[in-house]
Order: sequence, then structure tokens, then C-alpha cells
Amino acid sequence: MNRLSRFFSVGVLVLLIAMGASAQEVVSLLRQDQKAVQVTAYSPKSAGCRGVAIVSPGAGGSEKGYQYLGEAMSSLGYLAVVVGHQESGRRALREHLRGNGLREGLSELITDPNAYRGRFMDIVAAKEWAASKCNAPESILIGHSMGAATTMMEAGARNKLGLNGTDSFSAYIALSPQGTGSIFPQNAWADIKRPVLSLTGTRDDELGGASWETRTEPYMNMPTGCKRLGVIDGATHMNFAGHGMSRRTEALTTQVIGSFLDGIHRGDCRTPKQSRGIDIQSK
Repeated sequence: MNRLSRFFSVGVLVLLIAMGASAQEVVSLLRQDQKAVQVTAYSPKSAGCRGVAIVSPGAGGSEKGYQYLGEAMSSLGYLAVVVGHQESGRRALREHLRGNGLREGLSELITDPNAYRGRFMDIVAAKEWAASKCNAPESILIGHSMGAATTMMEAGARNKLGLNGTDSFSAYIALSPQGTGSIFPQNAWADIKRPVLSLTGTRDDELGGASWETRTEPYMNMPTGCKRLGVIDGATHMNFAGHGMSRRTEALTTQVIGSFLDGIHRGDCRTPKQSRGIDIQSK
């Protein structure tokens, strides 16, 4: 077996790419069912490592996206890992769109239990790899859209898909979380105890056309204790993925994430000073 084959046999391929002050790694991991998981890792810019932050993309997304989150978490001192989910990535989305419209295809994908089972295995593989590189106990799970549903399930939200998370992270961040509907029943979030930050925007309507306000339901339903909700004026669903005129949304999102995590460290989860363009609530 040559050197390259031996390198692949351990399931990890690392390509270092210089990106400004931080290093970006493209990594191939093996999850528990021996399927490959593609991730992009952002090394912490600080001397030490504050913890690991796993980013779960929306349906059709990949490890190549959400660069603004990877860079932001890196700047905060975390080893950030954006995960590619093959069962709900671009190829999987195309398969679900065949013979369906966009709305029908997406609805089919985001309610597929097997897609979430794959996501959970991807996240475990990414977290274990990151933990081996970062000697710190803190772990954050960040998800957008379908990734937000994944995040809420992992945090302990009840769902209609028969899935159970393990609540294995220190805190959770959900961008564009879903309200009551095809994935979550009423009162699905009542048992979530860990710190959770939920973010949405006033143009972040649900897939079925429901108002963005349904995305505030998880926050409203969760018990008190380091829970925070941010609503960005004018932010669309895709702005949180870094698409469209997203710079303002990205800046406010990363600002609130930093404030939220700093508050957890201080043991102070009170509502921070309001910033222009975003309404923040805490409980």
C-alpha cells in the first residue's frame, strides 16, 4: 500500500488552505456506518482553543458554504467545522426535486427521517474529530434551516419523525428554526434545558408560506434559562446562509452569537444592549 493509500485508509484527508489570518482545512472523515463525511474546518485565530463549533447547513447546502460563520467562530477562538450532509446535500435535493416542484421536493427532503439520521452521524464524526484537535470542554451546535431542525432535535425537541437527539452540546444556535408544522408538534421545545439562541428575520418566511413569526415559536415554548431570540429587520431566509444582500445579516448574526456565548461564559444571560436593525429578547 503506498503512502497516499495509507493516508486514505485512516479516513482523514487534510488540505491546508491559507485564508488571511486563519487556516482552513478541507477534511474527509468516516462516520460510524463507514460513509464519508466532508467537512471544512476553521482553526481558532486565538492562541488557545475555546471549544468546538459544529455548523449544520440547510437542505442542499454543503461544507463549502457558511464561510462567514466559520470565520466568525474562528475569530471567537473556536475550532469551527462546517459539515457536508450527503443525505440532504445538493445531490440529494436534486433527486427529491425530480418530478416535483421546489416546494414539494424540499418538503419531502426536510421530513425524511433517514436524512436526519445521516446528519446525526455526520455531526458525531465532526465533533469527535474536532475534539481530538481542541482540548476544551465547550461545544456549540449551529444549524440553519434543516440544520436548525437538526439542532433543535439534538437539543431535545420532540418531533413527528420519531427521532431522538442526545443533547451532547453545551449550547445551541438555530438560524431560521421551524415552528409547529410538518416536523415539530405543538410544545415540541418545552423540555430543552440548555442555552439556545434562535435567530430569524422579518422576511424569513416558512417554506409553506407561513409568516416568519412562526419561527419564534421554539423560543416562546422553551423554558427560561439562557434562551435568546433575535429578529433581524429585513433579513431573508437565504441571507442567513450567506446569499443575496447578506452582509448586514451576517454582521448582526455573528455579533449576537458572540454576545450570547460571552454571556454564557459570564453566567449572565440577560438581554444585551439593543443594536440597530435587530430586536433581541432573553429569558
